[in-house]
Amino acid sequence: MELNDQYMPYQAGDVVYVIYRNPHTQSVANVQEAAVVHNPENPNELALFLYETYYPLTHEIAVYTSEAEAEQAYTQSFGDL
Repeated sequence: MELNDQYMPYQAGDVVYVIYRNPHTQSVANVQEAAVVHNPENPNELALFLYETYYPLTHEIAVYTSEAEAEQAYTQSFGDL
């Protein structure tokens, strides 16, 4: 998937927040801090580094600049934390 910088105001080194679903228990989700890094497979692209794994940073991933913003989105989607 192509990265469109117009929609990605992030830079390597930024700390962001995502809503992460447990891959083993899909009914479990939480707000998690992630780092924006250069994608090791393609240094011209950015990735999220989360739980020792790189995830391509695309416009399809909901990324929040603050923990409070992520928690508000979580509450709207899943109910109280």
